[in-house]
Amino acid sequence: MGRGPPAVLALWMLFLSLAQANFAPHFFDNGAGSTNGNMALFSLPEDTPVGSHVYTLNGTDPEGDPVSYHISFNPSARSVFSVDPNLGNITLIEELDREREDEIEAIISISDGLNLVAEKVTILVTDANDEAPRFIQEPYVVQVPEDTPSGSSLARVRAVDRDTGSAGSVTYFLKNPHPSEFSVDRHSGVLRLQAGATLDFEKARAHFLTVVAKDGGGKLRGADVVLSATTEVTVNVEDVQDMAPVFVGTPYYGYVYEDTLPGSEVLTVVAMDGDRGKPNRVLYSLVNGSDGAFEINETSGAISVTQSPSQLRREVYELHVQVTEVSSAGTPAAQAMVPVTIRIVDLNNHPPTFYGESGPQNRFELSMYEHPPQGEILRGLKITVNDSDQGANAKFNLRLVGPGGIFRVVPQTVLNEAQVTIIVENSAAIDFEKFKVLTFKAVDPDTGPWGEVKYSIYGSGADLFLIHPSSGIIYTQPWASLDAEGTARYNFYVKAEDMEGRYSLAEVFITLLDVNDHYPQFGKSVQEKIMVLGSPVKIEVSFKINLGSFRDTNMTLRMLSRGPMAAFLMQTKENPMKAVGVLAGIMAIIVALTVLISTATFWRNKKSNKVQPVRRVLRKRPSPAPRSIRIEWLKFRRTKAADKFVLKEAPPNENCNNNSRGTPAPPPPPSTAPSMGQAPWTVPTVSGSLGPQQPQQPSPKPRAVAKRKAVGSPVQSALVSELRQKFEKKNLHSKAYF
Repeated sequence: MGRGPPAVLALWMLFLSLAQANFAPHFFDNGAGSTNGNMALFSLPEDTPVGSHVYTLNGTDPEGDPVSYHISFNPSARSVFSVDPNLGNITLIEELDREREDEIEAIISISDGLNLVAEKVTILVTDANDEAPRFIQEPYVVQVPEDTPSGSSLARVRAVDRDTGSAGSVTYFLKNPHPSEFSVDRHSGVLRLQAGATLDFEKARAHFLTVVAKDGGGKLRGADVVLSATTEVTVNVEDVQDMAPVFVGTPYYGYVYEDTLPGSEVLTVVAMDGDRGKPNRVLYSLVNGSDGAFEINETSGAISVTQSPSQLRREVYELHVQVTEVSSAGTPAAQAMVPVTIRIVDLNNHPPTFYGESGPQNRFELSMYEHPPQGEILRGLKITVNDSDQGANAKFNLRLVGPGGIFRVVPQTVLNEAQVTIIVENSAAIDFEKFKVLTFKAVDPDTGPWGEVKYSIYGSGADLFLIHPSSGIIYTQPWASLDAEGTARYNFYVKAEDMEGRYSLAEVFITLLDVNDHYPQFGKSVQEKIMVLGSPVKIEVSFKINLGSFRDTNMTLRMLSRGPMAAFLMQTKENPMKAVGVLAGIMAIIVALTVLISTATFWRNKKSNKVQPVRRVLRKRPSPAPRSIRIEWLKFRRTKAADKFVLKEAPPNENCNNNSRGTPAPPPPPSTAPSMGQAPWTVPTVSGSLGPQQPQQPSPKPRAVAKRKAVGSPVQSALVSELRQKFEKKNLHSKAYF
């Protein structure tokens, strides 16, 4: 009983404290798949758009007090979400990338104002098919020998996809595989040479393949997508020694002329290893057909003649040249053979020679009676003719040159050598009263059918060309279109044949020179003219050179080629109208200056009322002498006054060209004969100059001088007339005084 009251008091106090306590709020746990609560086992796809409402925090307070929500992250991590403190709505504020961050740790909290409850949550970021496959270990370059067996593995390509599931699985295939010698394994990416396929370095030295890597597909922003990537695989084919050597430029023809020296090169054969990647060295040799007359350089392939052409026994030699590859080990390898035709050609360099009984002779004489019988042979003439050339070159004709129809020569056609016979053709014409001596020549005209040659062409490159059968001029076909970029070199054979079928061949090489195919564009006013290919064109250019202006023309051309005018013309070649305008302006200025100068000269002459010569000589008149010596003074004046100075004029212009600008050279001084009769006089002209007269030379007559001087410009004619009148007046005055 004594303890009762304290125990009751304690219980009462506990009850009061519990009644006054405030309990903390808490989150609802709605489990996986729920979009509200405490984010337990919450996951979010990585392709969720930024700004999306992704979750709602939801909780309660036992006392029913209002609660607020908060979310925070580790300081080293990104703040991916934001939350509405009143509603608890969580919004995505940063882009997600599962391949970079597949889990997000956050701290969510709920508070009633007095109590705060915090929980650590982990949000899983789920995969979306946002990553394409990516090839690794690029670039892919494979070296494969050309003799690799079919079905062999060549290389492996590999691509990775960082996505998960089917979106991360990769399969391989070739892009545009048909036709192809290659295949790729769908799952492993191994590249193989297909069954039955072979490689050939000579046909294709490299192959370029495109391999595609594709994923298994997946969802991306709600849609099913399949992503892929490509890579290039280069397969370089390595050459192996599997090809025989090949001759270039066949068929081979050579010619040896009769003046060819022993040791001279006839032609060169060229061969190369058929394996172009790592070619072997080749050696040449003659197999047969040379008979010791020819030899070949084993390294260069040059064929030379070893004997004098006069020692060769055949006209045509068929040689067989063999080329042998030498392996890297120095042993003989593959071989090839080619025929070579060499023709011995005789030159027509020996004229026919006449021989008498004692050797070569070019004059034969015979005495005979007149009127011999018809058909009689002149047996007193022993004539032999010989041509030391060979074949057709030794064939020639004979004929008599002289009075026609009297004799006839037999034979008329000779091959190499023949006895010449002269036969009487017209007995009546052999008449002593008409002819005491008859002179004839027996000649080879080197013309006629034996001198005719016909030309023809043949060969693979002759389709675009034709040859004139008589002149040998080669033309292009009228329809031919030559293009240096397409085919820059043609070769074919020309055959020259005489009437007997004897012929020789020559190989012709034609190289096309590239031209500027892009021609400039002209205006519509320019007419276009087309020349058909194959038509022979003859261009004739005639020049007329005026000797009187040659020096000035040279000077003008040099000025044009070196002066500023040339530079100006080159600069304005693209704009010709600019050049025309400038030249027109210059000409206008020149015309204006000419008009001004002419006007000034005219008014000056009009003011002075007389024509002024360009250069004048003024002499002070001597003071009158006493009458006793007047006769001597007149004699001196008659002989010296007008003759002391003579005119130095330009030589006459034979081409009637008055545009010469050079300084004219003085002509030889006129010869003057001393005369006590009429006094000679000379007249200066506008373009002349005065100088002392050379002594001991007669002066021309006044009329002749006047006549010669009268030919010129009107200014010169006026000046001559004025001065002539002055001199005549002075002469008359002198005569009267005398």
